[in-house]
Amino acid sequence: MAACLATGKTIITNSAREPEIVDLQSLLNKMGAKIKGAGTDIIEIEGVKKLKDVSYNIMPDRIETGTFLCMAAMTGGNIKVKSIHSNHITPVIHKLEETGCKFKIEKNDIEIQAPKRLKSVDIKTMPYPGFPTDMQSIFATALTTAKGSSMIVENLFENRYKYTQELIRMGAKITVEGKTAVIKGVRKLYGANVKATDLRGGAALVMAGIAAKGNTKIENIEYILRGYDKFDEKLRKLGIDIKMVN
Repeated sequence: MAACLATGKTIITNSAREPEIVDLQSLLNKMGAKIKGAGTDIIEIEGVKKLKDVSYNIMPDRIETGTFLCMAAMTGGNIKVKSIHSNHITPVIHKLEETGCKFKIEKNDIEIQAPKRLKSVDIKTMPYPGFPTDMQSIFATALTTAKGSSMIVENLFENRYKYTQELIRMGAKITVEGKTAVIKGVRKLYGANVKATDLRGGAALVMAGIAAKGNTKIENIEYILRGYDKFDEKLRKLGIDIKMVN
């Protein structure tokens, strides 16, 4: 973004390759920027003097899509998520298939049919197009009630297992050592008062609360609201008894 209006050419190496970067390039180029290479590890930007106003529809949120699919998976549900790009979440779909979920994928819709209880799986987070780190806590939560033991290796960020302590308060059996978390599936989670420590971890606690027996109260929801639009409203449409107190 900065390089768009800089004088001369800027080359970014070792750049992120996520589809959001490609989408940003498409927007900026429509505004008059000269960018190429988004989606690869080298992006070249030729500076221009100004950008123009445009109208642009941003891409679907792949992490929100993955969140709802994992919620359905954990609760043995059957839902359809519309207006998505399934090719953006291929690793998530493949891992959910390993747990026993079945999918029906249409042009821009995806329908999941979950088994009564998931099977355990192992996951390693990787840069795109590998398994996304932003889905790590969401998927781990789904595995807390899966049959057997699962192992997750977080290869991208440190201190991304803070949410596990809150899940343990709800009855989950999780052991964390370094970048590895071992999850031993339990039959049931139980409602508790917990705190969100980050965006995805907060969404994971909402998911745990949906599947848990009893009531769950989640504090620090400002983290969650930063990344999920009308989250409670969408969940109520799925039949979830959820409300924001303040």
